[in-house]
Amino acid sequence: MHPHAETLWRGPRWTLAILLAVLGMLGPFSIDTYLPAFSGIAASLQTSPVHMQQTLSAYLFGFAFMNLFHGALADSFGRRPVILWGLLAFTLASAGCALAQNVTQLIVFRALQGLSCGAGVVVSRAIVRDMFPPTQAQKVMSQITIFFGLAPAIAPILGGWLFVALGWHSIFWLLTAIGAALWTVNFKVLPESLHPSQRQPFNVRHLLSGYWELCTDPRFLLLALASGVPFNGMFLYVLSAPAFLGELLQLAPTQFFWLFVLNIGGIMGGAWVSGQLAGKIAPKKQIRHGLLIMLVISLVNLAANLLLPPHPGWAMLPIAIFSFGWALMVPVVTLLVLDLFPQRRGMASSLQAVVGSTANGLVAGLLAPLVMHSAIALASASLGLMLIGLVSWIVLHQRWPEIGREN
Repeated sequence: MHPHAETLWRGPRWTLAILLAVLGMLGPFSIDTYLPAFSGIAASLQTSPVHMQQTLSAYLFGFAFMNLFHGALADSFGRRPVILWGLLAFTLASAGCALAQNVTQLIVFRALQGLSCGAGVVVSRAIVRDMFPPTQAQKVMSQITIFFGLAPAIAPILGGWLFVALGWHSIFWLLTAIGAALWTVNFKVLPESLHPSQRQPFNVRHLLSGYWELCTDPRFLLLALASGVPFNGMFLYVLSAPAFLGELLQLAPTQFFWLFVLNIGGIMGGAWVSGQLAGKIAPKKQIRHGLLIMLVISLVNLAANLLLPPHPGWAMLPIAIFSFGWALMVPVVTLLVLDLFPQRRGMASSLQAVVGSTANGLVAGLLAPLVMHSAIALASASLGLMLIGLVSWIVLHQRWPEIGREN
């Protein structure tokens, strides 16, 4: 921790949680706002749904690639500069998307958005652990997850309204304005939580040594898989929203928000419970509860889709319950990852995000197009992604039972 952590933020803890959550939710917000306009953008740019899917994949792969460096840069130069430069680049890339004249330009600027906006997600996690001891950090991380979950609920509503009222370009002008506003706020109030004495040398040899240390540690890899891959069991439905909601459930673009509202309810509920359990039960028990909820509801979801035709009245509820289970466990897993390497928290946060966002990119570019037109295929793929995380946790628990044992 920062030696003077208690003096860095004078306001209530929840206000810092909101600030860090908004930084973290910029990434998913940038995805969910333009999903309702997918077909409209394709028609406007005279391109195919496959090429539109590439605008999503380019964003996610850009996000994954740059996450390799955001944390390392933050460990060397401080948390604040990395966030401010990232927000500036995101703002410019968003304006580029709004001005795009063809799908190639849109793909390029979406990739630049992905390269830049990961700074908030990665660095905000490190800031929490810089400033708070474990139990308080779990509570703050849970608060961040609660506010973070607002993005999937608000974004498609705004995106749908803007698309219908002003056209798809207005969605990216909104993201441009948000980026500029966030830069201004963070320039004024964001503290530097990395003490100068804790900064790591910025040179190639030191960076490669750190990457090697983390990437060859099976504990880190298993924890990253346990949190990052199951997320895609829910995110798969978000990525497939145009087909899942529009084709299978026959909903209009302005009705897409129902999926996101239910998801946000699940995420906020799970995160709230996670914060209430901080310091009361062992972290490993909380993780086990979250995984069990995701496993059971995934099996129920698959059985329901095998027996019943998809219908808005029930098809979105299992996804919300899945989100609850994920949000219950992810604050704990994230803190376990950060505490494995206390001197390299930024890098650990980076690589954890890389694992998750690489999985997101693969799911968006390869898996979602294959399964999005079938409710049974979607449910089966969601279950399979969840099982990867479950097996990772089981292997970790068997080999290192001491991890997550203490409150």
